[in-house]
Amino acid sequence: MNILVVGGGGREHAIIAALARSEKTEKIYAAPGNGGISAYAECFDVKATDIDGIVALAKQLKPDYVFVAPDDPLVMGMVDKLNAEGFKTFGPKANAAIIEGSKAFSKELMKKYNIPTAEYETFTEAEKAISYVKARNTYPTVIKCDGLALGKGVIIAENETAAIDAINSMMVDGKFGKSGNTVVIEEFLTGPEVSVLAFTDGKTVKPMVSSMDHKRAYDGDKGLNTGGMGTVAPNPHYTPELQKECYEKIFMPTIKAMQAEGRPFSGCLYFGLMLTPNGPKVIEYNCRFGDPETQVVLPLLKTDLCDIIEAVYEQRLDGTDIEFDGGACACVVMASGGYPEKYETGKEISGLDERGQCKGAAVYHAGTKLTDGKYYTSGGRVLGVTATGDTLTEALDSAYKAVQTIHFDKAHYRTDIGKRALEAVKK
Repeated sequence: MNILVVGGGGREHAIIAALARSEKTEKIYAAPGNGGISAYAECFDVKATDIDGIVALAKQLKPDYVFVAPDDPLVMGMVDKLNAEGFKTFGPKANAAIIEGSKAFSKELMKKYNIPTAEYETFTEAEKAISYVKARNTYPTVIKCDGLALGKGVIIAENETAAIDAINSMMVDGKFGKSGNTVVIEEFLTGPEVSVLAFTDGKTVKPMVSSMDHKRAYDGDKGLNTGGMGTVAPNPHYTPELQKECYEKIFMPTIKAMQAEGRPFSGCLYFGLMLTPNGPKVIEYNCRFGDPETQVVLPLLKTDLCDIIEAVYEQRLDGTDIEFDGGACACVVMASGGYPEKYETGKEISGLDERGQCKGAAVYHAGTKLTDGKYYTSGGRVLGVTATGDTLTEALDSAYKAVQTIHFDKAHYRTDIGKRALEAVKK
């Protein structure tokens, strides 16, 4: 199989590495890819959001499948355009990708089909949103952009001033563009968070191994929300009993709800869950593999990813067994100093071999470029240093040991990835 992967981050690098393990894979292409991905795939300088450009590239390359990985092109309808041109794809069509593209849509879906989630209200006017938070007067409260915002359009306001500032930044100042024209204001849920990615062909859903993300920029879960500073798998809070409950009350009901709405979902559906004292509830859906959750989930996948892609596309996932390794995996993100706000790029990275890897870990490149045989930073999140082990402690030790061997100016990473998970294991 020849496969074109759309995207150029750490998630795509992990997907490409998994595809490269398959005996079925002959050639992998990436658009746009990045420095590290270029060791595994032939990269083409076409933006992931350039639908016409990707369709033209597919016509040139004639791949057996096009794997559309990021949220933006999925929400924009890239799969629809590719299917119309006769290409087989992995990823949902636009009418299903709206489950991530509009938080207002996903909240209404959950309300209609009795899928457990936080109480909420939706607003299109800043004044009404501010009046609501003042009248409700309950903190913390969660304020979300309706649309896509690179994982940063969620603000947890600890008081009235912070809530008003968040609403104004989204709806008045346009910090997140059109994504903030509508906001969803939710009750603040408490409990451990769990990320569960699931393969689905629109009828059957096969959850993957669970994971625990670390969104905040600094140790101790301090600082601004980011796209993710690291992750571990499996999540120790996610017991077999909870797994069964989530499947019955959340996963299958969501797939059936999308079917009932005439929006069958095919691809990878991400469930962001909160294990509250009143049971598991949905925080958010993503219409694709999570980043950096993919970096710890796919290294544990034992089943051939190419086989799964074919089963999803051909709607025969019910007859496909999907197996995961029984060990653990940990990913530590090395970011540019200042991320997720202002940061510098173009810093030379040392400690990587010619393939952008290092001893003892897999290095997934998120924001790098390769120039004259040297790797340089080109984004906020730069590398996802990832290791597996029989236990989470082993995986974390290996990942952090590898982090110590990689250097670039003003590199920033959290030193407590997996700490909460280890504490949960001890209990």
